[in-house]
Amino acid sequence: MTHILLVDDDVELGGMLQEVMSREGWKVSVRHDGKAGLSAATEETWDLILLDIMLPELDGLQVLKQLRQSGIETPILMLTARGDDVDRVVGLELGADDYLAKPFYPRELVARVRALMRRTARSQTEKVSVQTIRFAGFELDMLESVATCDGETLSLTPTEFDVLKQLATHHGQLVTKESLSMQVLGRQLGPFDRSLDVHISNIRKKLPSHPERIETVRGRGYRMVEVAQASHS
Repeated sequence: MTHILLVDDDVELGGMLQEVMSREGWKVSVRHDGKAGLSAATEETWDLILLDIMLPELDGLQVLKQLRQSGIETPILMLTARGDDVDRVVGLELGADDYLAKPFYPRELVARVRALMRRTARSQTEKVSVQTIRFAGFELDMLESVATCDGETLSLTPTEFDVLKQLATHHGQLVTKESLSMQVLGRQLGPFDRSLDVHISNIRKKLPSHPERIETVRGRGYRMVEVAQASHS
């Protein structure tokens, strides 16, 4: 059974989501403050974490930061206030996989959760068929979900690894934002959605050199390109 941790101080919302998600065959455990959420997230194993930003005791961004710094790679979907773009971007920069703005329809949340679950399941099956991808100084070990660049191991979130995997799989070719959003985030890209831009920016910052090897094709998408002497940097 899929086990989801919901960290949100809205007791009524928590009860409603437990009921909705139980119909999908998912078990949802709720914590109502950041400290309790952090403890649960680190002490137990979860398939997905739903994490509100506005929390008592410890805010959601701090919880997210501590989880990623401790090496916990569980997919995390941030719940944010509508119109609070700064928190969304910061959340993605800290390693969130996606976000959903409140208020939301329960079915929309279910769809987001399903998309993250499908992506995780797809990654597991793909690991069996293709074990290693090498291009432009990158080496992606699909079996262990580990990426290196010019011989240095990259500390990537699961979403960042999936973005890099899509670019490496289509090395040298344009990967549109629309395609990347569907393959990685499992949803259509909204007109003002900056999620992919932030994930790409995060990856570039983690490269030892030559961030331009991930090229932006303005208004269209991204491509991974060979860079002169990249493998010797």
